[in-house]
Amino acid sequence: MVTTSYPRFPGDSVGTFMEPIARSVAARGHEVHVVAPWHPLVARPSIHDGVHLHFYRYAPVPSLNVFGYAAAMHADVRLRRAAYVAAPLALAAGWYAARSVARRRRATVMHGHWVVPGGATAAAAAPGLPLVISLHGSDVHVAETVAPARIAARQAFGRAGYVTACSDDLMRRAVALGAPPNRIETVPYGVDVQRFQPDERARTAHRDELGIDERTFLVVAAGRLVRKKGFEYLIDAVARIPGAVLALAGDGTLASELRERARAAGAGGRIRFLGNVPQDTVAQLFAAADAVCVPSVRDDSGNVDGLPNVLLEALASGTPVLTTPAGGILSVVENGVTAFVVPERDADALAAAVEQVIAQPGRARQVGAEARALVERRFGWARVAERFEAAYGAALAFKSGRS
Repeated sequence: MVTTSYPRFPGDSVGTFMEPIARSVAARGHEVHVVAPWHPLVARPSIHDGVHLHFYRYAPVPSLNVFGYAAAMHADVRLRRAAYVAAPLALAAGWYAARSVARRRRATVMHGHWVVPGGATAAAAAPGLPLVISLHGSDVHVAETVAPARIAARQAFGRAGYVTACSDDLMRRAVALGAPPNRIETVPYGVDVQRFQPDERARTAHRDELGIDERTFLVVAAGRLVRKKGFEYLIDAVARIPGAVLALAGDGTLASELRERARAAGAGGRIRFLGNVPQDTVAQLFAAADAVCVPSVRDDSGNVDGLPNVLLEALASGTPVLTTPAGGILSVVENGVTAFVVPERDADALAAAVEQVIAQPGRARQVGAEARALVERRFGWARVAERFEAAYGAALAFKSGRS
């Protein structure tokens, strides 16, 4: 597997879905090697849960460690200047590392995550091996907006024996970029239903930590503080509901702007910015909440999450979820059945949805229970691994037939 993000330490909030993808494939009896850029925060053993990790260095100076781990883009809207300098170094180092690992371990299949750069790197590193490419969202946006990336994506798609996308929206956009329509399918992420589940003890403990009582309505949201997450609209919505508290877990480019927005709205004391927190803590916060909000939007540059993994985690918690139809969200939830769906960028609608949950707690609990049942039924990581295994088989068959 060639990737630009992987949890750098246990509980890291970056690249969270990559670890269970690798682990669940390894659990099916496969030898899995992950090639990823090194980062100053990397603190992982070389082998864990059957997954072999290979972190390659590429930056001659610390300031150029901006390749991968959501560091290359400013607010997920445009590439940082440092990324243009670091990219050639990282691409060359990534190609060499992937090539070396594939040859040394006698790889059977290359699996590139994010078509650019992971898919393109995997294709170049081992052109004689079957190739699977998995799309996660920002990669398709970059290919749509940056000409060199679009060329690289088209070439990688031409080499791919199979392509997976985490949402139908992403799949359609990839086909428009050149992905083979007869060798692509939607494979949504999975979720750890043991980590994310209802937990009354967490409800009490985290409310105490936040300094709120049982009667206070608590909204929780989590994610990187970038435009496509839509957190500014959630801040505006909560500011309009007297007494409600928002706990926002995550960090990012917009941290200062969002803090100022909360202060300007007169809700600074009711909106708690928690910074980056471990995944276990996110799970407990979801269980402690009265509602979890995933207010995703398609930002002004056209970027949108394919399918926010945090959405599935929120659904698994059994807490009522408020969300939008952005990206692939409606391929998972049904309004009024497994979540409350409101239009994108609509703080009034978000506020009305929160007030609906407050006014109808019985219905809200039923929606939360239906969401939990949906995740247990459809979105286990073991099932995701089966589908990736089938993709590997399809890529092997395509390579064999073509040659």
